[in-house]
Amino acid sequence: MTQQPNNITKLRWSLPWLSKYPASRLRALWEKTLFEKKHVIITIADHFEPGWSENGILGHTDQLRRLNEYHRMARSIGNAVVDEDGTKFRHTNFYPAEQYDPEILDIMAEMQAEGLGEVEVHLHHGDPGTDNEEYLRRELSEFRDTLAERHKCLSRDRDTGRVRYGFVHGNLALDNSCDGLHCGVDNEMAILAETGCYADFTMPSAPDRTQVPVLNQIYECALPLDMPAAHSKGIRIGVGSKITKFPLIFSGPLVFNWRRRVKGMPLPRIEDGALASNQDLDMERFRRWISGNVTVAGKSDWIFVKLYCHGFFDHDQRACIGEDAKRFFGDLIETTAKDGQYKIHFASTREAFNIAMAAVDGLSGDPNRFRDHRLKAIMNERSESELRKFAAQANVETV
Repeated sequence: MTQQPNNITKLRWSLPWLSKYPASRLRALWEKTLFEKKHVIITIADHFEPGWSENGILGHTDQLRRLNEYHRMARSIGNAVVDEDGTKFRHTNFYPAEQYDPEILDIMAEMQAEGLGEVEVHLHHGDPGTDNEEYLRRELSEFRDTLAERHKCLSRDRDTGRVRYGFVHGNLALDNSCDGLHCGVDNEMAILAETGCYADFTMPSAPDRTQVPVLNQIYECALPLDMPAAHSKGIRIGVGSKITKFPLIFSGPLVFNWRRRVKGMPLPRIEDGALASNQDLDMERFRRWISGNVTVAGKSDWIFVKLYCHGFFDHDQRACIGEDAKRFFGDLIETTAKDGQYKIHFASTREAFNIAMAAVDGLSGDPNRFRDHRLKAIMNERSESELRKFAAQANVETV
């Protein structure tokens, strides 16, 4: 059994990013004053593992039972909670490649067709036989192609036609950032780029040792992609940026909750955007999320809030997909629509990436217009091609 780190060890791991925290907060405070009206793009990265249990991977029948119940909850909240654009509340479901099950993915594709959550790529590796670049490249490539061709998931670059995917690393160990644990592939970021990853959504991971010193940013890796922890230095993307390296790192908020009290005594805790049962969902949390001020430089009226959850941790389901989430996000839409200070947009990770790229390209206005700016969902290609066919037929008939 792995020994759990003590608080002193966690503090030592955290010193690199803590040293950058004051500058991050000052930037956020300055940019917060630049616009009165803010668009808030909320995306939820779900580490989506219907086979997860404390005693190992569950059998196929149990996984289907859990997934069908999850589908019911997702449909319930999606039908009840809709943003001002008419977009349903949903997660982006990062499914582990090493656990591929075609029947599970068929149901997930059905959920995506209902607007309840697009499918992206998750992967755990690090055991003997899986902790090498050959395995990693093969697993990512084969799973990418299976999702795209069989299940019509993932997305395609509008310019090149290339299949693209978002990524979350299992055990948070992106690009061998955990001292050889859970990932020993030094050039993992280069392999992600090679296989079509548009952005990674693993961060933040504090107080884990995998947390890098770049926080509250959407950024390009500043280090060569063939070296470990290439994302430990970054170049924040901005309006007009000439981005040369993908995947981007798309971080969620990493701030402190200074109002926490334990037995009446102040005891600050990390706020990392987790939808979990041990953290209340209320307007104070929403304000902490947006205080992270994850924006494209030069476009401070679009704030990106990347949250995360483990959708099959039974004790957290009320907070991430069940009744507590339904109440909170429903109230959030209602409250912000009334006061006019914020406009909420629910987005998949693909859509959030597209909106960020629209900002880089100098576009402005309502971000809802840019959900398909660079990457188009493969599942929607057929309907789009049919529309073009019908339009062509109509033109012929008119002539």
